[in-house]
Amino acid sequence: MPHPYPLHEIAVQAGVSEATVDRVLNARGGVRASTQRQVKQAIADLDRQRDQVRLGGRRFLVDVVMQTPARFSSAVRAALESELPWLRPAVIRARFHFRETGSAAGLVAVLDDIRRRGSQGVLLKAPDVPEVAAAAQALVRAGIPVVTLVTDVAASGRVAYVGIDNRAAGATAAYLIGQWLGTEQGDVLVTLSSGSFRGEEEREMGFRAALRAARPLRGLVEITESSGLDEPVGALVRAALAEHPGVRAVYSIGGGNVATLEAFAALGRECAAYVAHDLDGDNARLLRAGRLSAVLHHDLGADMRRACQVILQAHRALPGAIHTWPASIQVITPHNIPSTLPPALR
Repeated sequence: MPHPYPLHEIAVQAGVSEATVDRVLNARGGVRASTQRQVKQAIADLDRQRDQVRLGGRRFLVDVVMQTPARFSSAVRAALESELPWLRPAVIRARFHFRETGSAAGLVAVLDDIRRRGSQGVLLKAPDVPEVAAAAQALVRAGIPVVTLVTDVAASGRVAYVGIDNRAAGATAAYLIGQWLGTEQGDVLVTLSSGSFRGEEEREMGFRAALRAARPLRGLVEITESSGLDEPVGALVRAALAEHPGVRAVYSIGGGNVATLEAFAALGRECAAYVAHDLDGDNARLLRAGRLSAVLHHDLGADMRRACQVILQAHRALPGAIHTWPASIQVITPHNIPSTLPPALR
């Protein structure tokens, strides 16, 4: 497996010993398949971050831990890696721990492992449950600053939250759908990936409050616990549409929009207004095709830059007090898709 990196560099990136890396690189056997994948992924990460690794300056290793559909974690990875070269003279490298679903215990195990191995910071998107909050608190007590992304874990001891004001985002979605539906009758389907994500709950609360203030008689139909994955989303949406023939609009909080639109089409139902979140690859394609009315977007690159700056501030490598403030909410239509999206998302 050719590579230009010292064994130590790969071992730190992969979170394994140099001896394990040596066995994998030289195909000596005795290494679990999952560990072999870790080493290969570490080399791939270093390849993508090569320009940043070559920079001079103080070095920081951060861990990005996310429970989210792959379409969004891929967008976050691309956004972070595009920002790394611009953080000079500091050198920031990233290790990624992504999963689409799983138990809180699994996330706790990942966070505990990071604490034992050491890290200069953790960027965390996770359910707001006591076990995860406690594991994050343990990281903070060990001197590892935690920054929550997109959805907060308020009792985690995190140094900052980076993302949009989720209540305001929900209210914005309600305003847009209300404008498109006008005085026409029709219920709204609200789709969440899980009620344990604080950010999704706040979006739903903002949406419900704003819509009821404007149209108190408009019905809301909610589905949740799909993990935002297409297969479970599709099944839940089909069942909801069959039970509620008045649904004419969708506010997608948790994703799975390809499956949702397929469910409408399979049942011959019209969707008069559809507001989703985040310009991941799926949503960018659906928006260009005119199948989504609007996407509520925030600049992930700016979020990643801000998150890294917070880590540097926590280590006193940058001056100034750490503040949490919400990212700007952008309403993206088929006519104003940003030209600055990473190539993987265009």
